[in-house]
Amino acid sequence: MIQILCVDDHQVVREGISLIISRAADMQVVATATTSEEAVSQYRAHRPDITLMDLRLANGTSGVDAIRAIIAEDPGARIIVLTMYEGDEYIHRAMLAGAATYLLKDTLADDLIYVIREVHVGGRPLSDQLRARLEARAEQRQLTTREVQVLELVAKGKRNKEIGASLGISGETVSVHLKHIFAKLDVSERTTAVSVALRRGIVHLD
Repeated sequence: MIQILCVDDHQVVREGISLIISRAADMQVVATATTSEEAVSQYRAHRPDITLMDLRLANGTSGVDAIRAIIAEDPGARIIVLTMYEGDEYIHRAMLAGAATYLLKDTLADDLIYVIREVHVGGRPLSDQLRARLEARAEQRQLTTREVQVLELVAKGKRNKEIGASLGISGETVSVHLKHIFAKLDVSERTTAVSVALRRGIVHLD
């Protein structure tokens, strides 16, 4: 039997996944978790063959952090991201952390079962759509850590002076960062920059 750990902060999702998996004769859900800490704890306790991991978990915790922690303890862990977030930055961060593949929650039940079996035998299947997003990202100019910090504060409604005070830089420097952000995201103003960054997963609102 393929032993599966399901990590998701929504009970209805966990129950739905468990139901889908119960219909397959060769696999079973052996544990569930709702936070990154629980995910790591349950992984240690059960050592599942496959972990299904959402990216945004309870208590503001991160599925990517959980992936990193599990992979650090067990480099052979096979983790499938199963989430609603389809932005290229989400995909990139999850795969960089060590996920075997990335699925969206609108994946058909039969496809989920197929991917679990493929990953269980060492495969790393990724849909053409998501692979194309990663390839497109690789061709784009990436924001620096400071630029992401600036954009996160813009997303919270902060003005340049407030952003500068928060980051210990001048308002003029903030303006320079914003100019670079606009160029890299191919936008011309703050609202559109935030919209693009949220959609791609560069920043997110808690």
